[in-house]
Amino acid sequence: MTFTPDLLSRCISCGFCLPACPTYELTKDERSSPRGRIALMRALETGTLPMNDPGVAEESSFCLGCRACEVVCPAGVEYGQLLEEWRDATWRGRRRPVVVRALLRAVDRTWKVRLLGLFRRHARRRTGGSASLMLGCFERFLYPKVSRSAVALDPRLDVDPGQGCCGALHAHNGELAEGRALARKLGERLPGTIVTTSGGCAAHLADVLGRDRVVELSAWLSGPASAAGAALPGPAGPILVDGRPARIGLQDSCHLRNGLGVWREPRAILAALGEYVEVPGAASCCGAAGTYALVRPEDSAKVVAPKVDALRRLDLDILVTVNPGCTRQLQTAVRKAGLRTRVVHLAELAASARTDGSGR
Repeated sequence: MTFTPDLLSRCISCGFCLPACPTYELTKDERSSPRGRIALMRALETGTLPMNDPGVAEESSFCLGCRACEVVCPAGVEYGQLLEEWRDATWRGRRRPVVVRALLRAVDRTWKVRLLGLFRRHARRRTGGSASLMLGCFERFLYPKVSRSAVALDPRLDVDPGQGCCGALHAHNGELAEGRALARKLGERLPGTIVTTSGGCAAHLADVLGRDRVVELSAWLSGPASAAGAALPGPAGPILVDGRPARIGLQDSCHLRNGLGVWREPRAILAALGEYVEVPGAASCCGAAGTYALVRPEDSAKVVAPKVDALRRLDLDILVTVNPGCTRQLQTAVRKAGLRTRVVHLAELAASARTDGSGR
């Protein structure tokens, strides 16, 4: 048995998911919709299609895994879990994309994860507090300032520099059991509440450890338990650009919004930092989707293109993200388009605003 029977049987093929699906929007092909892909999963489960069927492989790769279909589904289909089970069954050996194999090898041991951030100035503060900051695997290497900023916003956050991977990368890319095992291992190592700066990691950890153990940073900063609380932006006041409040937009994290229902909190924080501007399509996927931008760069570029057009029209000063993959995707897209908009993680922007009000 490949799929959890209850999950697979919930789909009633109503079609509500179609307009919510970014890949269906690109192709208008039923196979490239959640409903169509669930039909493929059912064919796999009954043996009508073999696991190595080319069409099956294509669609398991083409799906962004954004879970936008879940929030519009009247039957409560947990598509994200079905996709994880699908890839766990089909992305084996040489059928797993080469770049995914390389990334998984890079974080398959705790010492390798620590090595990623060894020479980067990510947060290392030990406070013995009741909440721990999770250090993202590649975030600690690519964006070490994010963790430093999170600790600056709430100095009581404890940071264990020896922590390993949370397993989200594994669970989303065909190593479901290992992904869950790594999440449990991290939960045992980090005491109390686990605060994350990555929407994808937050959703994965919450699925395995429970919602009571995991909080994404914007939700943490908005809650009563945080030292920062509702005091943002702090004594420095709103961010100013040329003497006026900065025009600030947000790109949602798919897993954070669709998996955990967190989307109001970052907007409330940004509204205190400047003139908040809602970006058309902010709730839809930016095309980063974990490894998607590396595995399918051409399709990823098609997904992000409408967002770049919207940003060009809005001429924002700052675009904020709440997930490192989104940061990388949009920084690259904005730079290629020659836009002046600066892309930055919410933690960095909020911390810099509290320090000097510059947003730098």
